[in-house]
Amino acid sequence: MKITKTKLDGVVIVEPNIFQDERGFLIKTFHKDFFRENGMEFDYEENYFTISKKNVLRGMHFQAPPKDHIKLVYVVSGAVLDVVLDIRKGSPTYGEYIEVELSAQNRKIIYMSTGFAHGYLSLIDNTCVIYLQSTMYSLEHQGGIKADSFGMNWGVRNLIIKDETLPMLKNFKTPFIY
Repeated sequence: MKITKTKLDGVVIVEPNIFQDERGFLIKTFHKDFFRENGMEFDYEENYFTISKKNVLRGMHFQAPPKDHIKLVYVVSGAVLDVVLDIRKGSPTYGEYIEVELSAQNRKIIYMSTGFAHGYLSLIDNTCVIYLQSTMYSLEHQGGIKADSFGMNWGVRNLIIKDETLPMLKNFKTPFIY
């Protein structure tokens, strides 16, 4: 596995080991010892996936403490533009974000610690995204930031968005401390 650090402390891109032969592929997406050796503690409690149509925007979501979670996200079919926004008070990169394409072709994985809002734009119909999370979903701890409030240009006119009522970043009171 190869790790690439991003400008956001606590967010890295992982390029997994891929084993290919005449049968197809085997891709190792998680190896506890490797993650631990690279400062990425991660015991996950919940795993789920989404299947999205093209131009569906999911995000920008997080869970507040004490139910906040570390996430590991990857795509098994299709492609997304994945975005992670720093919402940690006192962070030198508060309000900054990174974007990376995750796809079945490039096999990249994104790891993010707590204190980030996360979302993605589906670039292809029937894109399947898998999430591993260190805590279980909690309705009373869910939160989010409006996807067009922090400077990200999603590049699509007709976004399919469910969360239009989320607060703008400038009005958001963060529960996360850097």
